[in-house]
Amino acid sequence: MQTSDGMNYAPQGKPQPVVGAGEFIFAAAALDHGHIYGMCNGLIEAGATLKWVYDPDPEKVRKFVEKYKEVRAASSLQEILQDPEVQLVAAAAIPSDRGPLGIQVMQHGKDYFTDKTPFTELGQLEAAKAAVQETGRKYMVYYSERLHVESAVFAGQLIHDGAIGRVVNVMGLGPHRLNAPSRPDWFFRKAQYGGILCDIGSHQIEQFLFYAGCQDARVVNSQVGNYHNKQYPELEDFGHANLIGDNGATNYFRVDWLTPNGLSTWGDGRMIILGTEGYIELRKYVDVARDKKGNQLYLVNGEGERHLELSGKVGYPFFGQLILDCLNRTEHAMTQAHAFKAAELCLVAQQQALRVE
Repeated sequence: MQTSDGMNYAPQGKPQPVVGAGEFIFAAAALDHGHIYGMCNGLIEAGATLKWVYDPDPEKVRKFVEKYKEVRAASSLQEILQDPEVQLVAAAAIPSDRGPLGIQVMQHGKDYFTDKTPFTELGQLEAAKAAVQETGRKYMVYYSERLHVESAVFAGQLIHDGAIGRVVNVMGLGPHRLNAPSRPDWFFRKAQYGGILCDIGSHQIEQFLFYAGCQDARVVNSQVGNYHNKQYPELEDFGHANLIGDNGATNYFRVDWLTPNGLSTWGDGRMIILGTEGYIELRKYVDVARDKKGNQLYLVNGEGERHLELSGKVGYPFFGQLILDCLNRTEHAMTQAHAFKAAELCLVAQQQALRVE
């Protein structure tokens, strides 16, 4: 697994199938971001069958087929959309194209699973909401920094079990390595990537809503800037924001593209979740200068102090839950309202952001 470049970070876990071979068939399309590999890994490990792949770039398709040898290269997106066997389309398009692609997929009677951020404009979100109502299909989002990180999954289980009481504050740090030479042109065009709070900030807002149990929240303030990459004038390499949830919980998060080359992984992602009876700290990808393994969880509550290293011990239940939700039309993996609310708030934070230098 690639660990130096977050764009190609694609976790692999132990197979935990919830269906048999051929019972849930999906396709991959729009291979613009490397997260498509993590999305497909998770679905396949949960028992899904990958039938098709399509992208207009034959080199991207060639690399994808090398990884997933059972997949067939479709001649067009329409070949996938018109296949009645395909139940879900997973895609990692250019961010500004994700909303329109999702509507097209849903209008063909298939569920849609997109990389984050799911939209770059509020108008796209409203159009997707209308399409969900019209078609009855799902518009699910790969918020990978919670769904595909075992320490983050386990933190959710601890909170659900009452280990730290009521969550009152979530503080998230989401630094990423820029690795500019490996990035495509669209990554540096704000109209296409949406801005830093819209893009990697979407992970942070989704986690706040989930851990704090919020149905809604308000963006109190937000700032963005470009401190160190003036050669890319449309890039924002720094952003932060404060939110207040509808249940009184608060949130602060910071995201940036300033990870130094000396770090052993692509970003020192951390989170501190404060409850009324304790707190949890996550060191997701590395424990700096101590342990290059990620998935380090620290728990402090009335029973004492605990440190857990969770790699390979928790798994990624979201993917199996998503498959069963698609088959049974349930909402156990993630509600549609939650996926859309996280998207809405990151768009609002981006829209309201004060520019700083």
